[in-house]
Amino acid sequence: MHITGIYAAISALLIIILSFRVIRLRMSTRTGIGDGGNQDLARCIRVHANAVEYLPLALLLLLLVEWNQTLPMIVHGFGIALVLGRLLHAVGLSNSAGTSPARFVGMLLTLLSMLGMAALLLWQTLVMTTS
Repeated sequence: MHITGIYAAISALLIIILSFRVIRLRMSTRTGIGDGGNQDLARCIRVHANAVEYLPLALLLLLLVEWNQTLPMIVHGFGIALVLGRLLHAVGLSNSAGTSPARFVGMLLTLLSMLGMAALLLWQTLVMTTS
Protein backbone atom coordinates (compact mmCIF):
# COMPACT_ATOMS: atom_id res chain seq x y z
CA MET A 1 0.00 0.00 0.00
CA HIS A 2 2.28 2.67 -1.31
CA ILE A 3 -0.09 5.63 -1.33
CA THR A 4 -1.21 5.22 2.28
CA GLY A 5 2.43 4.98 3.28
CA ILE A 6 3.00 8.54 2.10
CA TYR A 7 0.20 9.93 4.25
CA ALA A 8 1.07 7.71 7.22
CA ALA A 9 4.65 9.02 7.11
CA ILE A 10 3.52 12.66 6.87
CA SER A 11 1.07 12.07 9.72
CA ALA A 12 3.81 10.49 11.83
CA LEU A 13 6.02 13.53 11.23
CA LEU A 14 3.16 15.82 12.28
CA ILE A 15 2.65 13.85 15.50
CA ILE A 16 6.39 13.91 16.22
CA ILE A 17 6.51 17.69 15.72
CA LEU A 18 3.50 18.14 17.99
CA SER A 19 5.15 15.84 20.58
CA PHE A 20 8.33 17.92 20.57
CA ARG A 21 6.24 21.05 21.15
CA VAL A 22 4.73 19.44 24.25
CA ILE A 23 8.14 18.25 25.45
CA ARG A 24 9.66 21.70 24.94
CA LEU A 25 6.88 23.39 26.91
CA ARG A 26 7.03 20.76 29.67
CA MET A 27 10.75 21.38 30.02
CA SER A 28 10.44 25.16 30.02
CA THR A 29 7.61 25.09 32.59
CA ARG A 30 9.10 22.18 34.53
CA THR A 31 5.82 20.31 34.36
CA GLY A 32 6.10 16.53 34.59
CA ILE A 33 2.49 15.41 34.38
CA GLY A 34 -0.63 17.27 33.31
CA ASP A 35 -0.47 20.91 32.36
CA GLY A 36 0.39 22.44 35.76
CA GLY A 37 -2.29 25.05 35.20
CA ASN A 38 -0.41 26.49 32.23
CA GLN A 39 -2.92 27.34 29.50
CA ASP A 40 -0.34 27.25 26.71
CA LEU A 41 0.79 23.78 27.76
CA ALA A 42 -2.83 22.60 28.09
CA ARG A 43 -3.59 23.78 24.55
CA CYS A 44 -0.39 22.24 23.18
CA ILE A 45 -1.25 18.90 24.82
CA ARG A 46 -4.74 19.09 23.33
CA VAL A 47 -3.40 19.80 19.82
CA HIS A 48 -1.19 16.71 20.05
CA ALA A 49 -3.93 14.55 21.55
CA ASN A 50 -6.42 15.58 18.89
CA ALA A 51 -4.07 14.43 16.13
CA VAL A 52 -3.47 11.15 17.93
CA GLU A 53 -7.22 10.63 18.34
CA TYR A 54 -8.17 11.10 14.69
CA LEU A 55 -5.21 9.94 12.62
CA PRO A 56 -5.11 6.20 13.45
CA LEU A 57 -8.70 5.50 12.37
CA ALA A 58 -8.45 7.83 9.38
CA LEU A 59 -5.25 6.15 8.19
CA LEU A 60 -6.84 2.72 8.63
CA LEU A 61 -9.75 3.87 6.48
CA LEU A 62 -7.30 5.19 3.89
CA LEU A 63 -5.42 1.89 3.86
CA LEU A 64 -8.65 -0.07 3.36
CA VAL A 65 -9.75 2.27 0.57
CA GLU A 66 -6.43 1.72 -1.17
CA TRP A 67 -6.55 -2.02 -0.49
CA ASN A 68 -9.92 -2.16 -2.28
CA GLN A 69 -8.10 -1.03 -5.42
CA THR A 70 -9.74 2.38 -5.46
CA LEU A 71 -8.43 4.71 -8.16
CA PRO A 72 -5.13 6.22 -6.94
CA MET A 73 -6.42 9.75 -7.60
CA ILE A 74 -9.28 9.16 -5.14
CA VAL A 75 -6.95 7.68 -2.51
CA HIS A 76 -4.63 10.68 -2.87
CA GLY A 77 -7.62 13.04 -2.62
CA PHE A 78 -8.64 11.52 0.70
CA GLY A 79 -5.03 11.52 1.92
CA ILE A 80 -4.45 15.16 1.00
CA ALA A 81 -7.74 16.24 2.59
CA LEU A 82 -6.89 14.33 5.76
CA VAL A 83 -3.34 15.69 6.15
CA LEU A 84 -4.37 19.22 5.21
CA GLY A 85 -7.25 19.00 7.68
CA ARG A 86 -4.99 17.84 10.49
CA LEU A 87 -2.42 20.56 9.72
CA LEU A 88 -5.03 23.31 9.62
CA HIS A 89 -6.61 22.10 12.84
CA ALA A 90 -3.24 22.00 14.59
CA VAL A 91 -2.40 25.54 13.46
CA GLY A 92 -5.84 26.89 14.33
CA LEU A 93 -5.96 25.35 17.81
CA SER A 94 -2.32 26.25 18.49
CA ASN A 95 -3.06 29.92 17.85
CA SER A 96 -6.32 30.17 19.77
CA ALA A 97 -8.29 28.10 22.28
CA GLY A 98 -11.44 29.59 20.79
CA THR A 99 -12.91 29.09 17.37
CA SER A 100 -10.85 29.95 14.32
CA PRO A 101 -11.27 29.52 10.58
CA ALA A 102 -8.26 27.17 10.36
CA ARG A 103 -9.56 25.00 13.18
CA PHE A 104 -13.05 24.84 11.64
CA VAL A 105 -11.83 24.03 8.13
CA GLY A 106 -9.34 21.52 9.56
CA MET A 107 -12.04 19.59 11.39
CA LEU A 108 -14.35 19.84 8.40
CA LEU A 109 -11.72 18.36 6.07
CA THR A 110 -10.85 15.64 8.58
CA LEU A 111 -14.45 14.59 9.18
CA LEU A 112 -15.49 14.83 5.53
CA SER A 113 -12.52 12.72 4.43
CA MET A 114 -13.34 10.11 7.08
CA LEU A 115 -17.02 10.15 6.18
CA GLY A 116 -16.18 9.87 2.48
CA MET A 117 -13.85 6.94 3.06
CA ALA A 118 -16.35 5.16 5.32
CA ALA A 119 -19.14 5.66 2.78
CA LEU A 120 -16.93 4.45 -0.07
CA LEU A 121 -15.91 1.36 1.87
CA LEU A 122 -19.53 0.55 2.68
CA TRP A 123 -20.47 1.02 -0.98
CA GLN A 124 -17.57 -1.10 -2.18
CA THR A 125 -18.44 -3.83 0.31
CA LEU A 126 -22.22 -3.85 0.10
CA VAL A 127 -22.95 -2.82 -3.47
CA MET A 128 -19.93 -3.98 -5.40
CA THR A 129 -19.81 -7.46 -3.87
CA THR A 130 -23.51 -8.14 -4.51
CA SER A 131 -23.39 -7.31 -8.21
